[in-house]
Amino acid sequence: MAAARVLLLSGRPESVSFAQSVCGLLGAGPGLGPWPTYCGLKRGELVLSDRPFPGASARLPLQRPPFCPFSALDQQPRAPGAELPTNRGVDLAVAVVLQSSDQTVLLTRRTQTLNVSPNLWVPPGGHVEPDEELLDGGLRELWEESGLQLPQGQFSGVPLGLWESAYPPRLSWGLPKYHHIILYLLVISQESQQQLQARIQPNPREVSALMWLGPDVAAAVAATEDGTETPRHLPQDLPPSVLAVELEENGGARPLVLPTSTLLRTTPATADSKERVSTGTKFALRLWLQHLGR
Repeated sequence: MAAARVLLLSGRPESVSFAQSVCGLLGAGPGLGPWPTYCGLKRGELVLSDRPFPGASARLPLQRPPFCPFSALDQQPRAPGAELPTNRGVDLAVAVVLQSSDQTVLLTRRTQTLNVSPNLWVPPGGHVEPDEELLDGGLRELWEESGLQLPQGQFSGVPLGLWESAYPPRLSWGLPKYHHIILYLLVISQESQQQLQARIQPNPREVSALMWLGPDVAAAVAATEDGTETPRHLPQDLPPSVLAVELEENGGARPLVLPTSTLLRTTPATADSKERVSTGTKFALRLWLQHLGR
């Protein structure tokens, strides 16, 4: 694990310990959030504060899932033997919400063999390298996972929000082994979905399928917020399925008709690797729809 990459500013920047809730340290209350947070990137480190500070580049919504294990650990005594790493910090990741000119966004399904979040639908993304700018890191991850390189001058980027991520995602699955702050970055391409799709060459070690999601289905997926007790009312005219592309073992690809209900699943109480959209991705889709004015 890399050195601590997430710092909190209170007088001077200080590293956040792996076991600490970033949202909690920034004053998050018992509600669902999000909480407006000032942030700045300096030499590959993300500096966060609940107040403006010199060098802050954005004020972004920060959120965590209602069942965040680090929040739960803050509120209950630790069981004997239930120790978390003391020599690790919180890592930094970036995820690219790639929007086509016809207003669809790209999601990829992580392969079942990955150690972290297998079989989840997420935007392309991963760790930010030391001394790497956030946009550069996002575009690198986009290329590594999808094979897409966006021509210079034909896209723009804007940060959407920050997500506190843990894996496993619930304490009922076991103690967390990974702790990240994910920056969701909206990258708006001047190319259409068809033009982008024609150039996609997914990395089969990380990606098992991909899809382009439009605003209507994205709104339904975003509305199935994990951890809320009151079910949302979904649109009556929601399509029963969406079209995706699935990779084959021989390196080819085939159309995949995916039941929309698969995308509406929430995080189960017990560990499993059922196909679903990650909770952080639902947060990102809500922010994307707000950006569209939907």
